[in-house]
Order: sequence, then C-alpha cells, then structure tokens
Amino acid sequence: MEFVFLAAAAFLAGVIDAVAGGGGLVQVPALFSTYPNMSPATLIGTTKVASLAGTANAAARYARKVRIYWGATAPAMLAAFVMAMAGAWTLTKIPAEPLRKALPLVLLVLLIYTVAKKNLGAEHAPTLTGTRERVAALLAGAVIGFYDGAFGPGTGSFLMIVFVRVFGYDFLHASASAKVVNLATNLAALLLLASKGHIWWQLGLIMAAANVAGSQVGSKLALRHGSAFVRKVFIAVVSALILKTAYDAFLR
Repeated sequence: MEFVFLAAAAFLAGVIDAVAGGGGLVQVPALFSTYPNMSPATLIGTTKVASLAGTANAAARYARKVRIYWGATAPAMLAAFVMAMAGAWTLTKIPAEPLRKALPLVLLVLLIYTVAKKNLGAEHAPTLTGTRERVAALLAGAVIGFYDGAFGPGTGSFLMIVFVRVFGYDFLHASASAKVVNLATNLAALLLLASKGHIWWQLGLIMAAANVAGSQVGSKLALRHGSAFVRKVFIAVVSALILKTAYDAFLR
C-alpha cells in the first residue's frame, strides 16, 4: 500500500515539476512521512531516481517544441552538475536543518517579487550575452545545484525565476531551460548518493515510472497553454511550497 501511495505522489510531482518546478513539494514529504525512521540521504537519493526520469522526459518534450538557449543553459548545467554532487556529499555529512528553516523565507521573497512584477516572464527578451551571460549562468547553476544536491524541494522553481529575472526569458522558455539544468542536478546527486549506497532502487524505479507519466501530462499542458499558464501554476506551486516548508521548519 505504501508503494501505491508513493507512486501516486510521484505522478503528481511529475505533473507539477514539468509545468513549473517544485515537484519535490509532493514527493519529498510523501517519502519522509511514509518512512520517518529511514536515513534522509536514502530518502532523498530515492526521490532522485524518480526526479531524474521525469525531468529527462520533460526536458526531451520541451526540446522538441521550444528553443533551448544554450548560451546560458549549458554553463548553468555544467556548474549545477558539479555543485549538485558537492551538495549531495554534504547531505551525507551534515544535517539539513538550516536549509529547512531558511527555505520558506527565500520562497516568500521570490513569490512577492513575481506577483508584484505582473509582466515578469510574459515576453521572451533575453538580456545578457557573451561573458556576462556565461558568468551569471555559472554562478546561478553553482548555487542552485548545490542546494538541489543537499536538499532539493523548489529547485525547479528557483531555476525558472533565475531564467526569467536574470536572463529575460518568458516562463515557457525558462521552464524548458530549467528542466535541462535540473536534469544535470538530479543526475549528479543520484550518482553521488548511489555510490554511497543511499538509493532504494525498487521503490525508486516504481516512482520513476509514475513520475514520467506525470511529466508527460504536465509538459503537454505547458506547451499547449503557454507562458501565462506556466506563470499561474508557478505562483500556485511557490505559494504551496511556502506553506509546506514553513510548517515543516517551524511547526512540526
């Protein structure tokens, strides 16, 4: 029965993640609540199996329909891969409590900014080129990659707002680039945690199949309805992330 519940959570996470990021809002708490006595590193590692499969599927679907701007996406992907591995190693050594408490506050700032800027992400107008674009992408990829390796929930949402705010993408193109970078962070964290024995493969593969099915639905919705739809889902997901992470950090 636990596997059925977690497969359903993974499907919903795949839908959410493919549209606006933040699938960890569903997947991570579901695993932690089902197996509260299991090592956090093993639970996070198991979610990475599902997340990697779903993100790879969504990234492939976006790439067929939406242009990926590699000038920013490739450097961010490279830095994110390296730092996600460092973050995953850190997860095996130190508690994630400081990140847990800071996360809802950071998300609240992100939400306020997105809501206040009503035209944010409405038009695709890249603002950086050349060296400035590469440096910004490397920094963003490094910071968010480390966070995803060490903790994870909200990574896709953070990546989306960086591509919208820093690079001037609309929400649809930002979602596409975010999926590619998130693919790198998931792969890096999975490789590191697998090497340390922190993967429950049987459960992870079941959740992966469900996550892929969800990502098929989510990416189809995003591609059909465009940036305005993605922005609305993004705001809803970040709002839910704030409530959930604040409850976990300060009230549980």
